[in-house]
Amino acid sequence: MKTKYYVNGMTCTSCEASVEKSLEAVNGVISVQASYASASVLVESSDVLELNQLQLALNDKYRLSAFKESNNQDSKNAPDKLQQLFPLFLILSYVFAASIALNMDDFFYQSFMVDFMGLFFIVFSFFKLLDLKGFVSSFKMYDPLAKKIPLYALIYPFLEVILGLLFLFRIGIQFSLWMTVIVLGITTIGVTRSLLSKQNITCACLGSVLNLPMTLATFIENAIMILMAIIMLL
Repeated sequence: MKTKYYVNGMTCTSCEASVEKSLEAVNGVISVQASYASASVLVESSDVLELNQLQLALNDKYRLSAFKESNNQDSKNAPDKLQQLFPLFLILSYVFAASIALNMDDFFYQSFMVDFMGLFFIVFSFFKLLDLKGFVSSFKMYDPLAKKIPLYALIYPFLEVILGLLFLFRIGIQFSLWMTVIVLGITTIGVTRSLLSKQNITCACLGSVLNLPMTLATFIENAIMILMAIIMLL
């Protein structure tokens, strides 16, 4: 018999191989076919297998859940997605608080926004660089430019580092603002397409270290940065 499961945590072909190898070791499993693109795994077994039995065979990075052909699946998974997005909200709150602290003595909204954008790029690039290979695999799944030019996905985290430093040191602000609009604008196009097509893929905004689903929050995160850049340009 064949059973399909959702798998949270897969971000590349290496993840697919890891999941397949772990599940194939479970007694009763005949074959396993994993797909990080659809965040799912198809398990063929000689008998009915318990979900917990399969979960125990996997690395803690991966979480199995029952696959249900239902239009209500997204709403049923809503609490899980909100829980997965907690690291993103927490990091953004720290960046916001740090930007406020840097401008407490003489607060000026433009200075605050420049610091926020600088810290945003530095912090988010850090998580991408922790697993550059995993980030590249995830990013190429939805970014339009990275799909056509794989090298772009490789240099993207370093581009964020450069933009972050330019903002924090107040170097070439106009150039940095235009680059922010262009770079994040391209990514937002890909995010929007993924949301509209309801693809179940992993967001690469924090690399592959933290498993974040592609949701409206990802779009809002990029939109805030683009809006700040446009306000500064105007």
